[in-house]
Amino acid sequence: MRQHRHLASIVLLAAPPLLGWSGRAHATDEIQVYNAGIAEVGQFTIQQHLNYVGIGQKDPPFPGGFASNHSLNGTPEFAYGMTDWWELGLYLPFAVQDRQFLSDGFKLRTLFVSPNADKRNLFYGINFEFSYETPKFAQTRFGMEIRPIIGMRNADYEFIVNPIVDIGFGKHGEADFAPAARVARKLKDDLFVGLEYYADFGEIGAFSPLAEQQHTLFAVTDFKLGEFDVNFGVGYGLTPASDRLVVKTIIGYAFPVPGAKGTERASANGAINPLAHLSARSTPF
Repeated sequence: MRQHRHLASIVLLAAPPLLGWSGRAHATDEIQVYNAGIAEVGQFTIQQHLNYVGIGQKDPPFPGGFASNHSLNGTPEFAYGMTDWWELGLYLPFAVQDRQFLSDGFKLRTLFVSPNADKRNLFYGINFEFSYETPKFAQTRFGMEIRPIIGMRNADYEFIVNPIVDIGFGKHGEADFAPAARVARKLKDDLFVGLEYYADFGEIGAFSPLAEQQHTLFAVTDFKLGEFDVNFGVGYGLTPASDRLVVKTIIGYAFPVPGAKGTERASANGAINPLAHLSARSTPF
């Protein structure tokens, strides 16, 4: 209960930034629904996102911006478990297009969750992500993402919602509503199939017209490949402003927990890994 009260106080303290204003162009370096799973205490994890936009936007979102069509986007992510309710992470997003490598700065995140969230039927948390972005990808240099996490699961299904607020600071800044959701079914141990939905409605209080909003639906599968966790999906854009065809992947690896036996090794269960619940094989959903 003490840990839960501490988590609630963090959420309340973080509420004021929601009143700020910003605006950001969205890259596709990370496409995932956070499930409140985190690394073990003292454990390092590494995950690689690689997403290819087969049919995307041919016009940049702003003058001099990055047009997504035929681009490979991704980021390595490094995470470390501080406690059983707190994890820190670092992203180094990039894009490759026309044989040119483009850096999109860096992102730092701090994630707070209900302890042992990957073993709970009802789980929750909140992630704060602070970013420095390059001019090619955003009109604002500094941004912040506030991502609440609410989810339910049983022996066969899981349903997760991330009602995200995406904030940028500066002259062109605004606060956008960009929710994500996931529903998945367990077929057998270490194998899941499901649907993931990602959207960007635009500025809070002045949503964009439907044709200018981003809405993308992905068919996804999660599985193990040796000691690696893999999430693979194919997405279809539902509006003109959405990338029409996107292929996404997440490959995760968890280093052994210091002092733990080899058989006690956990999965690469960082916030962005859809397979966090697989580390709880001996625990019912």
